[in-house]
Amino acid sequence: MQRVLGKKQRIKNQDWIDAMNRIEELVTKDELADLEGRTIDSIKKFCKGKKVAYGWSGGKDSLALRYVCEQAGVKDCLLAISDLEYPAFKCWCEENRPETCEIIDTKQNLEWLKQHPGMLFPKSSKEAGQWFHIVQHRGQTKYYKDHGLEALLVGRRHADGNYCGSGKNYYTNGQGVTRFSPIADWPHEAVLACIHYHRIPMPPIYGWKNGYLCGTHPWPARQWTENIENGYSEVYDIDPSIVTEAAKVIDSANEFLKTLGKEVR
Repeated sequence: MQRVLGKKQRIKNQDWIDAMNRIEELVTKDELADLEGRTIDSIKKFCKGKKVAYGWSGGKDSLALRYVCEQAGVKDCLLAISDLEYPAFKCWCEENRPETCEIIDTKQNLEWLKQHPGMLFPKSSKEAGQWFHIVQHRGQTKYYKDHGLEALLVGRRHADGNYCGSGKNYYTNGQGVTRFSPIADWPHEAVLACIHYHRIPMPPIYGWKNGYLCGTHPWPARQWTENIENGYSEVYDIDPSIVTEAAKVIDSANEFLKTLGKEVR
């Protein structure tokens, strides 16, 4: 297995695209099958006798996670979303989510965003992490408690710089939620290979500007925009209706539309 993608923070979006385009050169079917087999065994061992589920976000890591979880017999899962998702992504999730996937809506909406202007187009990974906490973590915790789980399987990986536990790829937080990361040691190339060889559909986000860098996210959580104006410009290019609707509530969105001669109020 060849590794051409380094630490996530240093990879350009085009690097991801190039790696996917030549993934069969980088990872053979046999190499992937061996890694998947060991991962599936680890899931079966960890989950034996436990009530578990996995988190599915529609992102590339969760697509690979879904494959190995289902092969290991773990079927139940959840999708945590807000009311600020891209319409095209939300439609894709409806069409491609697992049959056993429960949607947890954490209900951040335009009125909420108006009250939390600092959450619009985060300028740092720390600020972006707040979005992950209030959507994914909040939704996961609700599902975990509601279903009396003993562990939640997630797609966190060391290659992304994520904390996956101290040496065992699982940990329990202060709220009593145990998260197990079965693909923690997978390199980026293995995730892409899993998607490629198993012909797993990918969401439209990966075809948009900086799709691999931004990943799945509510539209106000879009990173790498440098400033609010660029953020609105990128979102407008993806779906003008998002900014038009936001302008009815958010002043900065209306100010952006003014520069296009399309203000709504």
